[in-house]
Amino acid sequence: MQFFHHDGFDLAFLDRAPSSGSGDPVLMIHGFSSSHYVNWVAPGWFKTLNDAGYRTIALDNRGHGQSTKAYEEADYAPARMASDAAALLDHLGIERAHVMGYSMGARISAFMALSDPDKVATLVLGGLGIGMVDGVGDWDPIAEALLAPDAASITHPRGKMFRAFADQTRSDRQALAACIIGSRTLLSEGEVARICQPTLVAVGTADDIAGSPDELAALMPNAEAFSIQGRDHMLSVGDRTFKKRVLDFYAENPL
Repeated sequence: MQFFHHDGFDLAFLDRAPSSGSGDPVLMIHGFSSSHYVNWVAPGWFKTLNDAGYRTIALDNRGHGQSTKAYEEADYAPARMASDAAALLDHLGIERAHVMGYSMGARISAFMALSDPDKVATLVLGGLGIGMVDGVGDWDPIAEALLAPDAASITHPRGKMFRAFADQTRSDRQALAACIIGSRTLLSEGEVARICQPTLVAVGTADDIAGSPDELAALMPNAEAFSIQGRDHMLSVGDRTFKKRVLDFYAENPL
């Protein structure tokens, strides 16, 4: 792991070149309560992309993994986290990259495409469809579950799921509670329509969080939807058909 400093945070990242020594860069932005390792290394994305000749880069978002933790909700505004991702490309001297985000990371990636369009060559928005615009349900119970002194007292199903995930990844639950509240800023239909980069929106058919990928893609001038068959929100990220479609998408849209 390496670190760089931005906006008051020390941010951890992994940068791995393919065996050829050089390749088009792919910047990967993980989801809520996850990390670069949980979203991108363990499910095989680094290996898949490196083997295909791509330079793979992923950061731990502020409040996650090995990066600095914060406890103010405003620190987790998607625009601020998008600025971290853009600053990482500047730190590495990369002018343009493929950008791929999952769930909260997809939201951050969309904000980055709007704030730094010259840096974002293509977008892959995984695990988030029309929920980018309409919202993805009531997340306050998740914050409450993260802060509950006793996990056994949690009754809200989604709260219980995210609490278990946070405990499994040994995350800072207080930081995550601030993040889940501060990171929920939605994009309007008009803002989404201004994202002109080639975009792939990929959501599992059993995902009850993300919302329709087709509805989100229809709002964008250069987007297509991909349904990850039989996968829910947690399992879609490592699906082999998703990986194959992303490789095809990058082959269709080289830098």
